[in-house]
Amino acid sequence: MKKLWQHCHAATMAGGKYSIIEDAAIVTDGARIEWIGPRAAAPDMGEGERVDLAGAWVTPGLIDCHTHLVFGGDRSGEFEERLEGVSYAEIAARGGGIASTVRATREASEDALFAAAKARALGLMREGVTALEVKSGYGLDLANERKMLTVARRLGEALPLTVRATCLAAHALPPEYANRADDYIGYICDEMLPALAGDGLVDAVDAFCEHIAFSTQQVERVFRRARELGVPVKLHAEQLSSLHGSSLAARYRALSADHLEYMTEDDAIAMAQSGTVAVLLPGAFYMLRETQLPPVDALRRHGVPIALASDLNPGTSPVLSLRMMLNMGCTLFRLTPEESLAGVTMHAAKALGLQATHGSLEAGKAADFVAWTIARPAELSYWLGGAPPNRVVRGGAEIDFGRIDR
Repeated sequence: MKKLWQHCHAATMAGGKYSIIEDAAIVTDGARIEWIGPRAAAPDMGEGERVDLAGAWVTPGLIDCHTHLVFGGDRSGEFEERLEGVSYAEIAARGGGIASTVRATREASEDALFAAAKARALGLMREGVTALEVKSGYGLDLANERKMLTVARRLGEALPLTVRATCLAAHALPPEYANRADDYIGYICDEMLPALAGDGLVDAVDAFCEHIAFSTQQVERVFRRARELGVPVKLHAEQLSSLHGSSLAARYRALSADHLEYMTEDDAIAMAQSGTVAVLLPGAFYMLRETQLPPVDALRRHGVPIALASDLNPGTSPVLSLRMMLNMGCTLFRLTPEESLAGVTMHAAKALGLQATHGSLEAGKAADFVAWTIARPAELSYWLGGAPPNRVVRGGAEIDFGRIDR
């Protein structure tokens, strides 16, 4: 059924800018936007439904393009210990750190992982998130990576939410492969990726390229296998040191390279030439008390699209608010409010390969949008905590959170 959504202003984010339409109207036909423009020019709706948005500002649905939403347990105890002076090395030596999350994830049932992930996803959705990515990477064997990715698929089926599933098996070395990183990469390439892709569980393949994780040579083996399987790639790169993983990602035309605190100007040039999106993760930067800022000026200078994401994970970024990342993107990384909003709409969509259908309010795209009770779009980056009153529309239908919770 067609609907006319009116009495609103629209920040369409077309082209990665606010691209404002004052006194706007939106015509949706089912799950797609049929028309958007000034209300005075709206097409005749006949008997179609009319929805009064009461003067709200409408933006595209927010997109969280980097999360580790599915995991077992939490690491709040380790957080407390670190603040009391226990080093991460000490915690890791006794089986803590990522090893503890791997253990908890392996021990959890699929249903338990789903219930916990659903609660986190609903929190993001209430703040206007209509699409997100879920990475695996806490299973680190075929059965448990499959379990995590299956949960990601279930979330997309159970909730009014677009979910992209990314295989991050090359996240860390599992205990059974201690000191045998090359063998583990072989296991990923020869067994895990073909099986998981064959199951239809993988929309992209990711890896962690860092001195504490995997080398550029090992990552390239994963990328070559993903290419053979016809699956796009992404990369955690340059978070703690400069290994030029972002340039490697660019050579494989990766959807995105993420973190990027230690990337160089040459890396930025390579990413610009390949169209690879830079995904900045201020939550992890904040939690780890980092001081090396990502080179935002170089990214701007070379025209690299800049996205923002929560990096929701139990260790380094226990972030349950994508909107908080808008503020942190501005305050920590010196982005403008317009850049931050583009980072969770247009550019985030591109980081997931969804730019043709999501990320801006344009005819032919998904009817995913949020009507905010705010005076101007910059308020979305301005307020710390507390979601401004909003109405979330996904696929042309307003989400009834009360019904979902029942």
